[in-house]
Amino acid sequence: MRTHRLVAALVTGLVGTALPPGVPALAAGTPAALDYTITVDPKRSGPAIDPDMYGVFFEDINRAADGGLYAELVQNRSFEYLPVDNRAYTGLTSWSAVATPGGSGSIATADDDARLNERNRTYLTVTLTNAEGGTYGVLNSGYNTGIALQAGKTYDFSVWARTDATGGTPLTVTLRDQAGATTYAEPLRLAVQGDTWRRYSGTFVATATTDAARLAVQAGGTGTLRLDMVSLFPRDTFKGRPNGLRRDLAEKIAALEPRFIRFPGGCLVNTGSMYGYTAEDGWQRARSYQWKDTIGPVEERATNANFWGYNQSYGLGYYEYFQFAEDLGAKPVPVVPALVTGCGQNRAVDDDALLRRHIQDTLDLIEFANGPVTSTWGAKRAAMGHPRPFGLDRLEVGNEENLPDAFMTRFVQFRDAIKARYPAVTVISNSGPDDIGNTFDRAWELNRANGVEMVDEHYYNSPSWFLQNNRRYDSYDRNGPKVWLGEYASQDNKLSNALAEAAYMTGLERNADVVTMASYAPLLANIDYVQWRPDLIWFDNDQSWGSANYEVQKLFMNNVGDRVVPSTATGAVRTPQPVTGAVGLSTWRTAARYDDVAVTSADGAELFRDDFSAGADRWTPIAGRGSWSVVDGAYVQSDTTAEDTMVEAGDENWRDYDLNVKATKLSGAEGFLVGFGVKDTGNYYWWNLGGWNNTQGAVEKAVDGGKTTLIAKPNSIETGRTYDITVQIRGTRVTLLLDGQVWGSFDDNAVTEPFAQVVTRDVAARQLIVKVVNAQDAPARTRIDLGAGVRVANRAQMTVITGDPEQLNTRTAQPIKPVTSTIKGVAPTFTRTFPPHSVTFIRVQTR
Repeated sequence: MRTHRLVAALVTGLVGTALPPGVPALAAGTPAALDYTITVDPKRSGPAIDPDMYGVFFEDINRAADGGLYAELVQNRSFEYLPVDNRAYTGLTSWSAVATPGGSGSIATADDDARLNERNRTYLTVTLTNAEGGTYGVLNSGYNTGIALQAGKTYDFSVWARTDATGGTPLTVTLRDQAGATTYAEPLRLAVQGDTWRRYSGTFVATATTDAARLAVQAGGTGTLRLDMVSLFPRDTFKGRPNGLRRDLAEKIAALEPRFIRFPGGCLVNTGSMYGYTAEDGWQRARSYQWKDTIGPVEERATNANFWGYNQSYGLGYYEYFQFAEDLGAKPVPVVPALVTGCGQNRAVDDDALLRRHIQDTLDLIEFANGPVTSTWGAKRAAMGHPRPFGLDRLEVGNEENLPDAFMTRFVQFRDAIKARYPAVTVISNSGPDDIGNTFDRAWELNRANGVEMVDEHYYNSPSWFLQNNRRYDSYDRNGPKVWLGEYASQDNKLSNALAEAAYMTGLERNADVVTMASYAPLLANIDYVQWRPDLIWFDNDQSWGSANYEVQKLFMNNVGDRVVPSTATGAVRTPQPVTGAVGLSTWRTAARYDDVAVTSADGAELFRDDFSAGADRWTPIAGRGSWSVVDGAYVQSDTTAEDTMVEAGDENWRDYDLNVKATKLSGAEGFLVGFGVKDTGNYYWWNLGGWNNTQGAVEKAVDGGKTTLIAKPNSIETGRTYDITVQIRGTRVTLLLDGQVWGSFDDNAVTEPFAQVVTRDVAARQLIVKVVNAQDAPARTRIDLGAGVRVANRAQMTVITGDPEQLNTRTAQPIKPVTSTIKGVAPTFTRTFPPHSVTFIRVQTR
């Protein structure tokens, strides 16, 4: 949706005579108001809303845990960073040597029998040759710009150490700047004694505020000093928990009032090895998230190669997760591996003994959460400081598996074992990684056939998709499995994205008898370590801010209601338009050759033809990536590392045409991307053959940069084979042929509904909550009929989020935020004009 850049606000003609405080007048040039009606039927009873409707999904992506929610300030505190985590890593990543005058020595990491313990396998050796009386040691750079400190705050330091120096080794620990010219606290002086591992600790009180401190650990004397688990922890964690959470991030999550937390993934659950971090299994570093690795003393916890390209310390583990859920008043919803990998790996693990082990691990997890202190795992929970059960009542097996038959075979074994011992626990399945396609359809077929209680759906689509699919769940079987929308987002953090999601959420609530849980994803992103966008909460090492999406999610999550009140809306919608645009060629981490491109109109007239015998002057790079050249009379993209290398040709006004092209994969990870309906870099369709690591084919539609999948099915492309590709466009209908055979078709004929609403009832407050989204340029002049015989107060509380649809909240400015006011003139029937690009909640007091 192309939008005007404006600061939208409440318009002239509102009920009452004045604009709410803090909301500016409507900008000049705003389109005329469109007319809508909302009709409420208070005598009918809509579906009850599950008390746990809205929650959050926490996955360690974008440095969400280490360097994020987990409050540890030292990066690579245990020297466990390895190239298996990230090719750029060494055991000394984030560490450097440091010395005072006269100090000298060397540093190196070691993995030998002198280690701290079997599962904490790497440590630091500091060889000291301080012949002239100085000190030598290491300096840690922390995350982002450095270690963040606040003047007057307390920080707890600890280190595990041993020394072979007969008289011991003195340690000086300082908080300083990079150059050593400034210190931020009185130094700690510790004495390491003996050649066995012991924990040493001390406390700093910061004397200044900075976001760029360094931690220096320096030793005097000579000999060999060994260090491990070098830690600096703020005392001021969320709820004051030791080994706890960064307070500002946890408080932002708490402000959402989530009723559940899904954890730990995501792709962390269903990727990598399913074997353990043991000698018997070969110390698997790149493995699925397995809960037993994450409990007990932090220095004894395993480490892992995080799927998203960094090391994962497991300092934030299952115990801390359960504790956080309890602190928030939220239900924990853990996700365990199903022994079918996904996220581009797509492999079923056939090992019955391993499957039985994972099933037993899942039963042990439930006992750890809920068992009495007299049970094996309940006793371990009590020993960690929580004798009371955590109250786990639901659990998910697997995440986005692309092999639905293999997944379901294993899921049923998990489900049956869990139900046999814990019949009250809801065991949740999933429907794959997308909202449509062969995998989705087959997964749902199997879920229904096997009597699954709840199915977790995931999808990330463009804002236009969300505005076109508000009624998605209207047609779902009311007697089938319940739906958990466990991951969704509209692919950016602008206000326009948040409003598209808000419109969609009205449909989730309207279908609360089907959709009983929903959680935006991902939750957190460190601005300097981003693997995925968009994200709900952004942060660096000392600041955090909620996105526009966060503000909208909070508005819904804080104002749910107990039951839907049936209502209908009428007014303007946007009708579908025919597919128009130029043609394009692209690749994704693949080298490919294209030839004999032809475009003909529906009546057979030739619109375009290119066999590249005269070069490629008719093609224009629009992505600016890749290495395109004419080779032996064909157009070749040769860079196997480049992603999205789109070039286009033709007329953006073309419609009702056939595109034909011959394509050959030369090398690389995937297949071909053939574009049609191409307008620019953010607006096009493409047929993706051999996508997702050469496992799936799909048609994706991009609108203003956000993609939506229109058709998807398993598919792979052979290297060296030439394929004949044909795309036939007629109006909104598209047919796809591969080597002369129909591969698939779709009709892009969805109606866009920029105006959406739902009404819920807050029983305790005796209020109707009227929720209205106006995701378009024009104001929405709306007649609201609350129903005959309804008695309401004249005044109501109204909360509005509105603004320029292109705006987003950043580190330096958060323009998108709610404005709450009291309005007058509310009656059983009244008129309200909702501003462009807005979401409005009105709490109407009933009598």
